[in-house]
Amino acid sequence: MTVPRIKVMIVDDSAVVREVLSAVIGADPMLRVIATAPDPIVARQKMQVDWPDVVVLDVEMPKMDGITFLRQLMAERPTPVVICSTLTEKGAKTTMAALSAGAVSFVTKPTLGLRDFLQGQAAEFSRIIRDAARARPKRTVAPAGGASGPSAADPHAPRHEAMAQTTEQVVALGTSTGGTQALEAVLTALPRVCPGIVIVQHMPEKFTAQFADRLNGLCRLEVREAADRDRVLPGRALIAPGGRHMRLVRNGAIYQVEVFDGPPVNRHRPSVDVLFRSVAKVAGANALGVIMTGMGDDGARGLLDMHDKGARTLAQDEDSCVVFGMPKEAIKLGAAQRIVPLSAIASEIVGAARLDRR
Repeated sequence: MTVPRIKVMIVDDSAVVREVLSAVIGADPMLRVIATAPDPIVARQKMQVDWPDVVVLDVEMPKMDGITFLRQLMAERPTPVVICSTLTEKGAKTTMAALSAGAVSFVTKPTLGLRDFLQGQAAEFSRIIRDAARARPKRTVAPAGGASGPSAADPHAPRHEAMAQTTEQVVALGTSTGGTQALEAVLTALPRVCPGIVIVQHMPEKFTAQFADRLNGLCRLEVREAADRDRVLPGRALIAPGGRHMRLVRNGAIYQVEVFDGPPVNRHRPSVDVLFRSVAKVAGANALGVIMTGMGDDGARGLLDMHDKGARTLAQDEDSCVVFGMPKEAIKLGAAQRIVPLSAIASEIVGAARLDRR
């Protein structure tokens, strides 16, 4: 039985990008380019003829910007979208906005030497598109009242000030594809007073700082890209920097993170397994581990280590995952004590704080 090829649409105002990506994608026997478009208006017209399985979308285009098109797409007919973004500060900010709007992944492109770069990254681009085809993006809904973040809950509440005392309970979160939206949903639902949180989100360097800054502007707790020897404190969430591993260490009564170089683990750097195993080692039963939406199995064995050391362990359920990969593998190993929807994870973290005070 022949497996249908994944239908791909390329939307980019650069004729060079459309030409080279068409050749790269067309060379993969599992992929088929069904259409290209120079802007979202033309893309819309072509979608009415043949709807793609995956859209490769530039975010900076004339007539209609990619973010507006993406939001319309996710509200009308959620479809896996891979963002094609430049490696610039502006490009990183736009990519974060796109991931928040529902894009499942992104690829980066340089401003110079574009053709050679795209051809050299052919295998990686094809893999990202194949992985994206397995995603199930959710229909986006605007938040009630149009407000979010600290001021929506309490305009007089202190913001972004981690508490000085040592955290006894540590919460470790690991996620990949679909994780930017999932983490935003969890962290924005948390109060300022909550256990210290350490996070690995699979993301390349230069992007995690923008991601952390964006969340910090939305959340009541402090969110920052981790630096080596940062303290883990109540009311603070530390996100592992892209391209580097992060592990939890203990210095007397103080929890800190070490940020370090090293080979990829499970094809990833940072790796969820590296973080979870360190939390199992130094925090033991004083930890809560949560494995969330993502492709592959990174974090599954680390969550099992946490489980075996007495930590509470959770896996996000299939219905609320964009990609039910990492949680599924953890469940198969018996690493997750409970399976919960995305909407319940914040209350589980708050519950960990209550257990800490008993």
